[in-house]
Amino acid sequence: MQALGLDLSASLRAGIEAHVRLLLAWTAAINLTAIRDPEGAARLHVLDSLAAVPLLRARGATGLLDIGSGGGFPGLPLAVALPADRALLVDSVGKKVTFLEAAIRASGLEGRATAVQARIEDLAHDPVHRGAWPVVTARAVASLSELVELGLPLVALDGVLVAWKREPLGRELRAAGPSLAALRAGSVELLPVTLPGLESHRLVVVSRAGEMDPRYPRDPGERRRRPISPVRR
Repeated sequence: MQALGLDLSASLRAGIEAHVRLLLAWTAAINLTAIRDPEGAARLHVLDSLAAVPLLRARGATGLLDIGSGGGFPGLPLAVALPADRALLVDSVGKKVTFLEAAIRASGLEGRATAVQARIEDLAHDPVHRGAWPVVTARAVASLSELVELGLPLVALDGVLVAWKREPLGRELRAAGPSLAALRAGSVELLPVTLPGLESHRLVVVSRAGEMDPRYPRDPGERRRRPISPVRR
């Protein structure tokens, strides 16, 4: 955390530790993570998640929606460290949402964080959530092209979608070009994660620049059948 310039209080660190202890205790039963040792979880889950804190603090972000939260990363550590006034952790699997609810209590985030079982496509078409979140996060969920279609409709104007990715990224970025154009994305930044053992990790930060077609995001079947094509000029 020192390398990230973070100085979290003992109570905040205790909240993150309680989440990880719960993760390692539950994972044998519902396979939340392949990482079973505390040191690995600290580096590959917690620090990897916290790498976005300097960026989000600089933006003044106090709310986030986390797509495909699963074991709670990056959403829970981010909600603790920002600290977030509101955080919504979304997963489509009921057992994982049950874990997330327990992890929210263990982390001391009751009243500020909520876990919900839902499809992102449904939330993104719900007026309560569409265009309502200053930050949408996604880690180990889908290709960047698909994440742009799923996540950007949830982002408020001038907000950002943050995707955790690894190098090499050139092909994935090129493939995402049509989605970035169709979804009216603004800037795309690649931020390095300068931490030992995470040197190949990148934060892909996609801003939302304008209104978008209400068709997006489409259902999974249509996305598979009809990938977004490059815009012809």
